[in-house]
Amino acid sequence: MSVDRGYIAHNNAERARLEALIRKWTDADLARAMPAGWTVAGVLGHLAFWDQRIVTLVEAWEKNPAAAPPTLDEKNVDWVNDAAKPMFLAVPPRKAAELTLAIAEAADRKVASLTDDQIARNAAAGTPLNVDRAEHRREHLNDIEKMLGR
Repeated sequence: MSVDRGYIAHNNAERARLEALIRKWTDADLARAMPAGWTVAGVLGHLAFWDQRIVTLVEAWEKNPAAAPPTLDEKNVDWVNDAAKPMFLAVPPRKAAELTLAIAEAADRKVASLTDDQIARNAAAGTPLNVDRAEHRREHLNDIEKMLGR
């Protein structure tokens, strides 16, 4: 069975975009307000949180590769984001940006290291591990760039 690993290129492209934007944005840009009480740095913290979730779940799966992929009901996650928002906003903006990039790199390494069997089993389980991290990054990076007028 051939496994589609196109997500690796997608992840790499959006992570490179993330890195370029973080290097370009000033501390004032990172502290800029976004909708719903967020800041640019807070949204980056949000991205880091969800990438860190992937790192943690893949690491748990690595300890018991025969098990099914770990799951989380991703249909109702607003409460998770809202609960974490105060912590995201408490992190100094530049540190939040750097942490977001470091965690994106770790998440991309983890999902790239999954075996074909793991990818197929994840798909068969309804894709509880979203290996295509690029889509989530793209959504938020587009929102941030629009907010910053760039």
